[in-house]
Amino acid sequence: MIERLLVANRGEIARRIFATCRTLGVETVAVYSDADAGAPFVAEADRAVRLPGNAPAETYLRIEAILAAARRSGADAVHPGYGFLAENAEFAAAVTDAGLAWVGPPAKAIAAMGDKLAAKALLADVGVPMLPTWTDADQVTGFPVLVKATAGGGGRGMRIVRDAAGLAAAVASARREAAAAFGDGTVFIEPYVERGRHVEVQILGDTHGTVVALGVRDCSIQRRHQKIVEEAPAVLASGLPERLHAAAVAAGRAVEYVGAGTVEFLLAPDGEFHFLEMNTRLQVEHPVTEAVTGLDLVRLQLLVAEGEPLPLAAAPRTDGHAIEVRLCAEDPAQGFRPATGTLHRFAIPGVAGEFAPLRGLRLDSGVVAGATVSVHYDSMLAKLVAWAPTRAAAARALAGALSRAELHGVPTNRDLLVRVLRSPAFGAAEIDTGFLDRHPEVFAPLLPPEQLPLVALAAALAAAAGRRASAPVLAGLPSGWRNVPAVPQVTRFTGPDGGEIEVRYRLDRTGALAECSVSAVTLVEATPDRVVLDVDGLRRAFRVHRVGSAVFVDGPDGAASLTELPRFPLPTAEPAAGSLLAPLPGAVARVHVAVGQRVAAGDLLLTLEAMKLEHPVLAPTDGVVAELPVPAGAQVDTGAVLAVLNQPEGPR
Repeated sequence: MIERLLVANRGEIARRIFATCRTLGVETVAVYSDADAGAPFVAEADRAVRLPGNAPAETYLRIEAILAAARRSGADAVHPGYGFLAENAEFAAAVTDAGLAWVGPPAKAIAAMGDKLAAKALLADVGVPMLPTWTDADQVTGFPVLVKATAGGGGRGMRIVRDAAGLAAAVASARREAAAAFGDGTVFIEPYVERGRHVEVQILGDTHGTVVALGVRDCSIQRRHQKIVEEAPAVLASGLPERLHAAAVAAGRAVEYVGAGTVEFLLAPDGEFHFLEMNTRLQVEHPVTEAVTGLDLVRLQLLVAEGEPLPLAAAPRTDGHAIEVRLCAEDPAQGFRPATGTLHRFAIPGVAGEFAPLRGLRLDSGVVAGATVSVHYDSMLAKLVAWAPTRAAAARALAGALSRAELHGVPTNRDLLVRVLRSPAFGAAEIDTGFLDRHPEVFAPLLPPEQLPLVALAAALAAAAGRRASAPVLAGLPSGWRNVPAVPQVTRFTGPDGGEIEVRYRLDRTGALAECSVSAVTLVEATPDRVVLDVDGLRRAFRVHRVGSAVFVDGPDGAASLTELPRFPLPTAEPAAGSLLAPLPGAVARVHVAVGQRVAAGDLLLTLEAMKLEHPVLAPTDGVVAELPVPAGAQVDTGAVLAVLNQPEGPR
């Protein structure tokens, strides 16, 4: 039996595995980078071993370092989680060669499925449906097509190409991103199916020859080819789940699969499905399967790793419906680029439990309030899962909890997730991988822009209440009160879109609003952390949280992050005209131009790498490259000058 388990991963998946270990009485070992030294998963482990450094290549991807940590800590088993080395056959073999139990499929199964081209050939031979595949751009017979990496997953190294003109550039970019993420830049090309759905079957296998399917999930809501909403069971036509189960079990048996895995399919509008890939690990979205089956998949993984037979031989009956969303640190104002910073508050109401199958609302989070979101790792903060008797009830509960969550300090994709869950198309299960492209309305913030002045008023009144509460004398007097009415109080904020919001107000001797820049408003209550306003007879309560000059306001219609501007701002140096600034912290992967080179609007100047993704920096206008102050390989912070463009003097 496994006595002490090392988890070769971080964040929420490490915490998830530790939770099951605690219920089973298995001791736990964490490995951690310097950036993760204060992370919750490290504190929750019974033992922890430092991996010096920050970047994955020098920490979580170092096989020898992880094996050394296992020896040092006395671990007798290793669980890879997902990502990093989870689908690395060399790592699986090294663990077993070291005499440790490996909580995952055999190395040969990982190798067979890790090369998507070889996997397609193998599984086609056992009757699993396939799309045509090309390994060279010259072989492509029609468009649109999808360029995919042969290794890894998560949407990295994937590009949609709609015409021949863009194919070469897409292949080159996909190769670079795949090489950076997985150490293998090999890609292939296959037809892109319009309005296809991404469905997947959870399978489990044991060492006694059993392979069983645990139901079908739908993961079609994606952005940048990365899943953001998943659900189980998938809404499918009669008979289709059984066909998908049979194909997935055939795939598992073809490689003598052991442990938890997922067989992914592309479901075309005509009802036909095609193999996409097999993930030889536990999936991020496994909690929705746990919710509708009542099974603890991590417990079953450990059971199988100990050589025990699975306690089930056929697909279990499912109960109710579960939906999961991936809450990510992303800035909607910057095209959902990954965001970094300090998470000042992280509170989600109504959570029934964490990291275990349950009815109601489940939170699997890698962070807590006060955590730092760094540039080194994936942008996902947490997974929130709702189970309910019906799909509609699960969507409503999940959207309600998200909309009331207090997420302060780092911008997130929360509003997008709520809009998706509340959209009529999602409610009608009219979903596919192009859902977000066809429904741009879901990208609108929950808080209507016209309500920002009211939110800013609440922030200003809370600040005034805070100043009065901390005043050493005359704390009972309203802020700014005079015997003779004078000019109103003025507070200015920077809003979520970067624009300035000015609030003007004056309180009378009773503390009521005597004058206000927002019409038809009556002040009901104002404390440093709560303001209640009556607007045309309708009361609205706002929760206000202040950290320095940053003010976070949560109200009934949405949330906003504001920055209070100083009354007398100090002069600051402005960047040179034509400066292009880093939109987020990261590493300069490549510099594509040289000083003195003429460029046109839209030309690629530099490529940043952050949170495992490439971020192109394009020329905003025609010009001449005047300066390139940062070389390839340099680390930059948000706002750093990456390049300076001068206007061209003559025709290009």
